[in-house]
Amino acid sequence: MVTVLKLGGSVITRKERPETVDERTLTEAADAVAAAVVGPDPATSDLVLVHGGGSFGHPHAKEHGVTTAEGTSDFRAAMDIHGAMLTLNEAVLSRLHDRNVPALPVHPLSAAARDEDGTLSYAVDTVETMLGEGFVPVLHGDGVVHAGEGVSVLSGDELVVRLAADLDADRVGLCSTVPGVLDLDGAVVPEIGAFEDVHDYLGGSDATDVTGGMAGKVRTLLETGVPAHVFGPDAIDEFLDGGSPGTRIDSR
Repeated sequence: MVTVLKLGGSVITRKERPETVDERTLTEAADAVAAAVVGPDPATSDLVLVHGGGSFGHPHAKEHGVTTAEGTSDFRAAMDIHGAMLTLNEAVLSRLHDRNVPALPVHPLSAAARDEDGTLSYAVDTVETMLGEGFVPVLHGDGVVHAGEGVSVLSGDELVVRLAADLDADRVGLCSTVPGVLDLDGAVVPEIGAFEDVHDYLGGSDATDVTGGMAGKVRTLLETGVPAHVFGPDAIDEFLDGGSPGTRIDSR
């Protein structure tokens, strides 16, 4: 059973402080992943992790005017974005390795590309082979070579959608700073079947984010075609245990 879990950039970094890891939440997330995949009777057999950019990738992308649609031909700008994401990815891997999670990185700048229409291709065979060999692939938001644009942004949310479809995932989880999708009263919406259900009260991100806020996340999760959940960091272990924390998003 393939599970795709995204750790939001706002969860594992201090988004108000450039290139600063949130040590507490990243450590707790690594503990939850280790509890689910390490040991004689793991709760999660095939896990793919994706993490966002948070205070690492997003500020550099904004500084250089790079988005998911508009790229740069300046290799230094591309490396600023990619270098920041490598630093964050190494921090994530380090916490996982300390807990004996067999995690291996997949860096999109070297493993993915967009054509002129914006269609993404990536090394899904690499991810599948890693899973088959017992590893936990760890992908992340990154710069991506984009025909006619140089290098544009590939968001972790887009990766989640593609991975869910291409790997025929059974479950998708999106760990955010909030306990689920919230209505106007601040209560968790238990289930979303269509974007129109929540359009009126979904807003953007409250920090620097070039890939969209909660509205964009809900849209992309509805596109997966598999049951997805949005939940807070305290519910990672519940999700990996097969539970249904936060908001369930399912368009079927």
